[in-house]
Amino acid sequence: MVDTVREIERKYEATAGTRGLPPLPDLTGVDGVASVIDQGTALLDAVYYDTAARRLAADGITLRRRTGGDDAGWHLKLPVAAGVRDEIRAPLGEGIPRRLAALVRSRTRDAELAPVVRIRTERDVHQLLDADGEPVAEVSVDRVTAERPETGATARWAEVEAELSAGGDPEVLDAVDAALTGAGLRRSAAASKLARALAETDEKKPKNDKKSAKKNGKKPKDGKEGKKKSADKKKAGKKGAGKKADEKKAAGKKPPEPAARPAGDLVLDYVRTQITAVVELDPAVRRDQPDAVHQMRVASRRLRSTFRSYRAVLDRTVTDPVSAELRWLAGELGVDRDREVLTERIHAGLAELERPLVLGPVRGRLRTWSAARRTGSRRRIVAVLDGRRYLALLDALDGILTDPPLRTAADRPAEPVLRKAVDRQYRRFAGSLQETFDLAPGPDRDTAIHETRKAAKRTRYAAEVARPALGREAKTVTSLMREVQELLGDYQDGVLARSALREIAVQAQAAGEPSFTYGVLYAREEARAAELRDRLPRLSQKHL
Repeated sequence: MVDTVREIERKYEATAGTRGLPPLPDLTGVDGVASVIDQGTALLDAVYYDTAARRLAADGITLRRRTGGDDAGWHLKLPVAAGVRDEIRAPLGEGIPRRLAALVRSRTRDAELAPVVRIRTERDVHQLLDADGEPVAEVSVDRVTAERPETGATARWAEVEAELSAGGDPEVLDAVDAALTGAGLRRSAAASKLARALAETDEKKPKNDKKSAKKNGKKPKDGKEGKKKSADKKKAGKKGAGKKADEKKAAGKKPPEPAARPAGDLVLDYVRTQITAVVELDPAVRRDQPDAVHQMRVASRRLRSTFRSYRAVLDRTVTDPVSAELRWLAGELGVDRDREVLTERIHAGLAELERPLVLGPVRGRLRTWSAARRTGSRRRIVAVLDGRRYLALLDALDGILTDPPLRTAADRPAEPVLRKAVDRQYRRFAGSLQETFDLAPGPDRDTAIHETRKAAKRTRYAAEVARPALGREAKTVTSLMREVQELLGDYQDGVLARSALREIAVQAQAAGEPSFTYGVLYAREEARAAELRDRLPRLSQKHL
């Protein structure tokens, strides 16, 4: 059994220059807190797992097997926002649960997960209750011992955790925060116990200056002589800096502007953002989180579009094979997304019908149709994410970042290079839009409108890449293309809805159910399509 808990917490440590934690303040009477119950001390023993390259820690993810306390088991924590994580739990067992391993596969790939740190915690727990006696938060004082299994290096520290209870008001944490910081604590610099443990047991980190100097047989410069030299150097530096500043001010000159970044830097920045999105959305897609499939599909499309639009910057002999695989991934993800869009559209149309026009078990038939398509698509998506082809695609995307296939234009100033790419995509969009007017209503025109929509997307994505260099111009193009996408997307969704309604009507008839309502919905979709086609001439006047 696997369950998920939304964890909202804040960590605290002693302020600089103090030894040990100050006593906890009395939190009774803090806004939202009526009483505090001492829950006693719990002994927790957790082993954290990661790859040799610390791929999970790099993304703020923790995977541990913990004993002790009331939630012993396997815990996978995925970051949601600052101070917010989803903790996915599984029962204790010797091996890492397959479900949890799958949720981090986009990070780990083929790398082995192995113990990296053991953390033992002596935890004093204090439960905060509201006026009705319901728990609103928990404040714990933790005395922590961390140990690296492979080196034996250890670290010890104490910290305070304040965690919101399920259903608790986040404002309670703000009130507790004020009380704790007022009592001499400060927010912890480490995001998690694991992050601090890895940092403090890292034998490669620089040694203390005094210890290093003593080890090398040199006298550390912390005596009077060292302090005097340091003070003289700072004084001279300030004097020199002030003199230069006065000279510039007198001359009326501004400091020189930093050199403009080359085109390759901006393109790779955008590519990196989209690759990160694909990797980070992987667990959300596996968990069937709202809109996750759509967002991963959009990120893959943005990557394909960027590779196509900026072939002057990125070598297509490297990016074309990757684009083909991204197209495959988007197609696999589209199965579920298309079902979601169609289901929402048909249900919305049904809700607008007058009651006399709804004949037969229409809503039940729609649920049956959607559920059948969803079951197959969900299994297929998970199988895709578990497959070798998908993992090979992730490796190929990593390769583009680690060894960018840059061409000559990548070293040129960004503004002219990126402007040329955006202009080229815009001209293609305008030509595609014009072609739709030469076709009579029907399947050929529907196809042409769909192609025009894709051209608008490519223009929009090219402008997104160029925005740091082109500023307002790129922002304007992005807004215009988004408007085009919405209109033409509405039209394309109507094409798919009519096809789905015909399919559902056939199924209803075969089951002996009335099909009248599906015909009404079909007719309304046709009328909506005609209205959208009438808006195309106005659209062309605005954009051509």
